[in-house]
Parts: sequence; structure tokens; C-alpha cells
Amino acid sequence: MISYIRGTLAAMERDKVIVDVQGVGYGVFMPERAMGLLPRIGNEVKLHTYLNVREDAMQLFGFLTRDDLAIFKLLIGVSGIGPKGGLGILSQLSADDLRFAVLAGDVKAISATPGIGKKTAEKLIIELKDKLDLDEMLHPSGQVETAGSADTAVNSVQSEAVQALVALGYGSTESLKAVKKVNLENTTVEEVLKEALKNF
Repeated sequence: MISYIRGTLAAMERDKVIVDVQGVGYGVFMPERAMGLLPRIGNEVKLHTYLNVREDAMQLFGFLTRDDLAIFKLLIGVSGIGPKGGLGILSQLSADDLRFAVLAGDVKAISATPGIGKKTAEKLIIELKDKLDLDEMLHPSGQVETAGSADTAVNSVQSEAVQALVALGYGSTESLKAVKKVNLENTTVEEVLKEALKNF
């Protein structure tokens, strides 16, 4: 298993990059979004990789962060989505955007990816929803939270606020993002809604 590759960015093609590691050029398939964030050719890069072994080929898929790699592994674990499909989804959506779309049940956002139809998007949401944590999305890692019942109350208020925004006609993914930006000091649904509406 090749966990990561560190070397010189030697070339960029349509859907992959060539990384020179001590004279050996590794072709690594990457999401288009990630390729746009790479340094100029000739600079050093480090890519977290997934090695896909088939009967007729061995393919390396690379990502800028371990988080992106983890999401990719979850995607290809969904029946009907292979490595190229997973790459396509992460070319269309960032890891966080995909989390929001899955947790909000936003079929439209996921099916906007070329090659991913409505049924596949629905299946992806069903299979990944339990593997992604709504509370984790509402509370960024490292953020200090209150403990016990107060923490539970905050989570409940924010979840209700998301549902209320969707009922008002806002997109589910956008609603989740807007509520996430609201300060945790807002402890009623009305206060959270008022602040969340400013984030649209």
C-alpha cells in the first residue's frame, strides 16, 4: 500500500499529474479541484494516495489532505461508484460540500456530477448518512463546546433551525452551511434563524 508520495511535480495532464520521486515518474489521478490548488511545475508536492489494483491496471489516486482521501474511500465503498466516479464527485464538490449535501439529503447537488444519476446520488446519501456526523459538521473540530444537556440543547436548536430554513424554501445544503456559521451563544431557534438568514 502506498500511503503517500512526496516528490517534484513534473507535469500536469487533463486528469492526472506526474510526480518525480528520485527519478521515477508516478502518474497520479486527482480531482480537478485539487489540481487547481497545486504549486507550479518544478515544486515539491505531497499527495495522500489510494492504490487501486485491477486485473489489467494499477492506478494511483492522489489527494491534498488525508480528509479528502478518507471521503474518497467512503465514496468508493458505495455500490455502483468506482474510483473514477469518486474522483468525479470530488472534482465537483469539496469534501465538506459533499458532507453537507449528504447530511442535508441534497440529491441535486450530488447528481450534478457527470456520470452520477439521481438514483446513484440517492443511494450514496442513504449509505453515507450514518457514516457522517451532523454534530461534527455543525461544530468544527477543536471547537470548545458546553457539556451535558446544554450541548444536546444547542444541537437540537441548530437541527431545528436547518429544518425551518428548508421549510422556508432555502436549499438544504445552503441551510446547513448557514446554520453552521452561527455563533453558539444563540440558544433559541428564532435567534439562530435570524443570524443564519444573514449568511445567505
